[in-house]
Order: sequence, then C-alpha cells, then structure tokens
Amino acid sequence: MANTTLHQNKHFLFSLTSKTSPFQSINSLHFRPPLVSLSFFPSSFSSSSSLSSSSSSSSSSQHVPRVSTVSVEYAPPAPEYDFQGEIARLKALRSELVASKGLNDKNSVIDADSRVQSFFNEHKNGLIRALASLNLELRELFLVKCLVAAGQQHVLGLGYYDEELVERKEDISRSSVKSALYALVEMIERFDINYGGGESFDETSGFVLQEREVSEFRKLLKILGEVEEFYDCIGGIIGYQIMVLELLAQSRSERQTASWSQHITEAMDCQFLEIHSPSVVDLSQDTGYASQAALWGIQGLPDLGEIYPLGGSADRLGLVDPDTGECLPAAMLPYCGRTLLEGLIRDLQAREFLYFKMYGKQCITPVAIMTSSAKNNHECITSLCEKIKWFGRGRSSFQLFEQPLVPAVSAKDGQWLVSEPFAAVCKPGGHGVIWKLAYDKGIFQWFYDHGRKGATVRQVGNVVAATDLTLLALAGIGLHHGKKLGFASCKRNLGATEGINVLMEKNNLDGKWAYGLSCIEYTEFDKFGITGGPLSHNSLQAEFPANTNILYVDLPSAELIGLSNDEKSLPGMVLNTKKQIVYADQYGQCHSVSGGRLECTMQNIADNFFSTYSSRCYKDIQDQLDAFIVYNERRKVTSSAKKKRKHTDMSLHQTPDGSLLDILRNAYDLLLQCDIELPEIESNNKYVESGPPYLIFLHPALGPLWEVTRQKFNGGSISKGSELQIEVAEFLWRDVQLEGSLIIVAENVMGSTRVGENGEPILQYGHRCGRCRLHNVKVLNEGIDWESSQNIYWKHDVQRIEAFKVILHGNAEFEASNVTLKGNHVLEVPDGYKMKITSGNQGFVVSLDTIEQNLMDTGSWYWNYKLNGTHILLELVEL
Repeated sequence: MANTTLHQNKHFLFSLTSKTSPFQSINSLHFRPPLVSLSFFPSSFSSSSSLSSSSSSSSSSQHVPRVSTVSVEYAPPAPEYDFQGEIARLKALRSELVASKGLNDKNSVIDADSRVQSFFNEHKNGLIRALASLNLELRELFLVKCLVAAGQQHVLGLGYYDEELVERKEDISRSSVKSALYALVEMIERFDINYGGGESFDETSGFVLQEREVSEFRKLLKILGEVEEFYDCIGGIIGYQIMVLELLAQSRSERQTASWSQHITEAMDCQFLEIHSPSVVDLSQDTGYASQAALWGIQGLPDLGEIYPLGGSADRLGLVDPDTGECLPAAMLPYCGRTLLEGLIRDLQAREFLYFKMYGKQCITPVAIMTSSAKNNHECITSLCEKIKWFGRGRSSFQLFEQPLVPAVSAKDGQWLVSEPFAAVCKPGGHGVIWKLAYDKGIFQWFYDHGRKGATVRQVGNVVAATDLTLLALAGIGLHHGKKLGFASCKRNLGATEGINVLMEKNNLDGKWAYGLSCIEYTEFDKFGITGGPLSHNSLQAEFPANTNILYVDLPSAELIGLSNDEKSLPGMVLNTKKQIVYADQYGQCHSVSGGRLECTMQNIADNFFSTYSSRCYKDIQDQLDAFIVYNERRKVTSSAKKKRKHTDMSLHQTPDGSLLDILRNAYDLLLQCDIELPEIESNNKYVESGPPYLIFLHPALGPLWEVTRQKFNGGSISKGSELQIEVAEFLWRDVQLEGSLIIVAENVMGSTRVGENGEPILQYGHRCGRCRLHNVKVLNEGIDWESSQNIYWKHDVQRIEAFKVILHGNAEFEASNVTLKGNHVLEVPDGYKMKITSGNQGFVVSLDTIEQNLMDTGSWYWNYKLNGTHILLELVEL
C-alpha cells in the first residue's frame, strides 16, 4: 500500500515499508490488495502509531530508510505581483455582487469598484458616439465592467495604444481599431441606456468602428456572458479570476517552501491527510467474477446511457482538414478506416448487438456528447452525425451540448492572454465542467426520460477502452451494487502524462474521519510529494493504478453534484501551467507563453462521494465506499491517440501509431487463444524501423467479449506481412491459412435499417445480416506493398499489390471450403444471394444461388447465443 501522510507541521520523517494494509481485500468484490506504503509523519508523531499496532512490530524487525525533510529558511525574491491583495479585493467585490438582488443592483456595485472608477476616469476622451450604434444592453455593459474590475482591461486593447495617445491627437488618420478602443471606454463610462441613436459616430473625431471590430467585440461579449453564467456557482467572471489567482498563488507558495503538506491540508479542509494505493477488482486475475460482472453489464444495458466528453481542443494532435486547411477536433481523426467518433458508436453498437443475440430484444442506448466551439468542434460533430444519418439510431437518441470556452491566463500574474484587441485567447474549460453543464442543459432529465439509471463515460482518444469485458464489467458492478461511481484502471506507465487513482483518508476539522476514492492529476503530483524519477526513493507513481477517465456514474448522484450551487459542481479545479500556450496575434506572429486556463476534471466528482465515520477505520473500508475500481491489463483499458508523432520521434506513447500496436497486440492475444499461429508483435522500435508485422482489424460485434469471439475463430495461421479485415458479425473461421490480404466487408454487419416513426433509418439488430463461413481455406496473394512510402498503417490507408476481397451487399452470404484462393480477386455478392466457392481444376469454382424466401430475414444459418452459468456458449444453427 502506498501512503502519503500529510500534517499541518513543517517537520517530517519519511518511511517506506512493505506491510499489510489496514484496507484489506473485500471478498464480495474480489479486491486486489495494495502493494506498498509511503507515509509522511511529523517529527513529534511516532511512526509506530501511524496506522495500526502491526506497523510498530514490523518497523522494529527491519531497516527503515528515513530522510529528513525539515523546512529550510528560504528568502523569496521581491514579489512581482500582490496575489493576496488582489484576491482579497476581488473576494470583497464578489461578496457584494452575490448579495445584490438584480442586475441594476449589480451594476451599482460594480460601478462603485475603485478600479472601474479609476479606469473610466483615466480614459475620458469624449468619444461616446463612436459605439452608440451597438445599442449595448445593461447586462452587456455589466460584463465589460466585470472585465475591468477583474483587472483585464487590456483585453479591450487599451494597453496596446495608451502610449500612442499623443500621436493619436496629432494623426487624425489613425487606424479604426485604435479609435474603436477609446470609443468603447467612453461609451461604457457615459453611455445613456436610453440613447436613441440619432448619430452613430462623431465625424469630427474620425473614430469609426469597422464591421470586423464590431464582430470581435460581440464575440468577446458572448465569451464573457458564458463565463459569467456558467461559473455563477463561484461568482462568475470575478470568481473565475479569484480561482485563477488562488491557484497561481498556491503554486508559487509551494515552490518557495518545503511545507507543501500544509497547503494540501488547508486546501482540503482537514488536519490530517493520508493517500493510500487503493484495492481494485482485478478482472485479469479473478476471471470468474469478471464474467459475472460483464453479464451484469449486458443485462443492465437498457438501464445505461453513454456520455462522451468531446469538447477538448486536442492541440497536440495537429489535425487539419486536407481540403480547407482548417483545424479539426480529435473526434474527426481518421483512424483505422473511420473517424474516432464512429469508432465509439461502433463499439457501443457491438454491445447492443450482443444484448440482442442473448435476449432477442432491440436496445438503443441514448448518447450525450459534450462538444465545444474550439476548432468548430460542435459543427464538425453535428455535421458528421447528420451525414451518417445519426448512425442508424435516430436523432432523438443523441443530445449534443456545448461547453463554454474560458480565457487562458499568463502563469506570471494571471493576466488574460490576448491575440488582438477584443480577442482573448480561449480554450475549453476541461471535461470536469460536464456535470454542471449536463444539469444546466437538461441532460440528466433526458436520460431519465429514456429510462436510464447510470451511464458509462469514455473519451474519444482511447481506442481500446471497449476491448473484451472491461466496460461491461465496470457498468455491471456499478449497477448491481448500487455504486455512485466506478473507475476502469490499469497499471500506470512511469512518467506517463496521466493521473492516478488513490484512496484518501482524511481527519476533518470536526474530528471525523472521511474515506473515499479520488484522483490526482499528473500535474498535481508535486503538491502531494509524489515524484517520478527512477532513482527517487519515493518514485511510487507506478504503484498507484492509472486514472484512465473511463467511468461509470450513477445519474442521480452525478446530478446532485451538477445542481449544487457551489464549487462542488466544478470538481478538481486545476491550473496547469506546465505547458506553453501557443497562439498567433493579429499580425500572424506566433507566441508561446507559459500559462494555462482554469480546468475541471470530471473524474474528481469522486471527491464528493466520501464516507464519514466517527473514528478511524482500519479494516474492510472499501466495500462500504460509494466508488470502486476495476482493473485490467493496460492495453485492454487504455491506449490513446492524443498526439501526432513526429517522423523522427522514436516514442509512440499516446500516438495513433502506438495505439495501433496495442490493437494488434490485443488481436495477437485473442487469436493465439483460438489456436491460430501468428508472429508475435515485436518492440515499438521495430515498428518505427519497418512498420507492423501484419494488420488485423476485427469488427467488435464479433464479440465484443473475447469469450464469444473465440468460438467464431479456430485453427489455421496468419503469416508475417498479411492483412486480415473482418467486417461481419455472423462469421466462422475454421482452419484458414492466410498469406496476403483477406478482406470481408458486409453492408449489414449487425442488421439492416428500417424507416422509424420519425421517418429516420433505424438499425434493426439481427435483421438481414450479411454472413460468411470459411472452412479449410488457404488464401495466397501478394497483399500489402510494405515498401510503399504512402502507407499510413494507423489510418488503414495502405497500398496493395493483391488482395482477396469479398463485399456482401444486404443480406448476402459467402462460403468457401476446402479451397485455395490464390491471386487478386474482388467478389461482390448481391443482396438476397449466397455465393459458394469450392476447389476446381482451374483453381476454384464459384456458384451463386438465391437465398430461399423464408430465410431472407434470418439467413440460412446463424449463431445462437446461450447462457451457461456466467458464460456465453455459441451454437451454429443451420436452417
């Protein structure tokens, strides 16, 4: 067990011991016990009294390394910015605004602010008429005043032009942008709300606001309005800036003192905090329980919704539309032959198809997608859904809701970054806004209207999250045990830019003890004294399971957090200034600035689900918690396509190339269990040098549980340099030898569409599926041209010399047995027909027959899924 004990004391002793955790396995959930312990104690606090009496005996019988971390005197440099003074001023203003009853009262309060008064007095230029034509409403004026009160008047552009005031008087032909800036200030100060607008501009002054400037100013008002409205729970624009400054001040204070523990305990309102490595439900070890949990997940599918936070800007991916040159969101990345968003829906449909095969019932899961305006995210996703006709699920099964953009700030003093006058640099505010936004937009009620109780949450860049049974087991445990939150986790790669799941133990200020699962983002490791250096004595990051942002949530519990009118609705607020903010100014010049923006982390909703006890608990605590963790092999849980790989970069971590290799390694593991011989995937370095040894893409509806897939494949081999693509669910492979490319593609992979009540095409599972059976077949062809420089393997965009390809239209069927299929062939089977291929004197013989009329919907054969305890058995039924 890994523990980090924090006290409000500047003197610590560090100890690292292997011992039995007081937080033991819970038999009912089959938790895997923790591994190590990492603790910090005040020098006046005996380590033998830390957790239990057993720790004292163990410490006396073995050597315990100790390192003093006593604070040393530190002489900080002269402060460049008075964070505390500004925070105090803004908090006083926020208190007055919160106490105000309406917009008029709020305006009176903001008008009385010393900074607002000083600013407008300083910039009296008598240019009121320049912007009178904009007819600003009272609320819009209030927003601009809040901007000034928050110390961000430079966004209006005045900082760019104050020094040229004298020149402005001498040169009447100055730019319209400069004129507009001064006009805006005068209008705000002296604008008459009831102004009739008889004259729009002061012609004698020469100040003219061009259409582009008006547009930028309107965009700024929209952003300010969204920040004011969405962050109302912390005080709107003023509250946003307070939180930014508090986080910056905290970060600076931590760097200037060794007493980081004091900041943590103060920030978390407790007098004692200990971090433990949590127990987990290890699906890879207890396979029997894993099967049971997955079955609960399948049975509970009609009670589940799906949530996709897709609003991120995905700057590291560098995705650009090849036709327009415009930046695209991550959801539009073409990956393995389809966009990432299509991949998410395809995985979901595979689970729904499994439900249909087991219970004979149609189930369409409602999907809520959080978008943003970054990189036209909302428009791109909407357009894709419309183009694909909402994936055959109907428009009513989707809800798209857009998250607001928030200002990026400088790490130096919290000043908002500006690319040009009126244009603040803005980014999405992190996926943690999803709970409050979902409540504000009625998403929870929409799920309830569809009869849903819980939901699974998955990010678009993680392409392996639905592999085998991880997602189903996660949801199954959550539903069956009535949990409020569940995490899917795995081993953490040391040094990876991902957070960790932890068990927190707190002694609250009221003396009560609180326990709960939580997450610590990698950007926050330093705050908790968690380091990652390979030679560091407390480099225990790898001993905590990785946070993958794959979640199960109980919808009513999440809604309670979203509707809370305080900081709880914005969990895990952080300001990550470890990455550069890159933007271009109005002249096209690129800037890279140390900064960040206020972000929330959706997984830290867990911090609201702690259980409280009157005394410290030593045993059997995790089965009583409202949250849980399932654990599996890493490549069955997470592998992300988050960033573009540079051509010369040897690292494949979080790149599309790296995630492709994990998909291929999963395919290797699966097919090896089917007695199919194939080469093992070598190291990532080998991929960089010469590409993958083969390409294998299997439609998830072939399972998605590997237990199901294994019964459809058996025997044979796949040679190095081969390509296998199976896009059909009703499929049989028996003793097939592949040397080259074999591609089977069905139009109706899982069923066919019918026109629904609203005139939309709705996929009917199991109806008129395409089918393919291969028995004792050898496929020989030249396959992929592995020497081609045009190959992009992770896109499945490759050049082929030869291939054997079968296209199944409608409910077409294809069968090949006891035959060698040699050379380059493309066979298309028409809707309503069955094609059979057998051996002949000239290679192979093709026969094409119509499917009997009474078998048009069901096919001439199908897989019958049966339950045997917690296992699924398949039986091939001939009709």
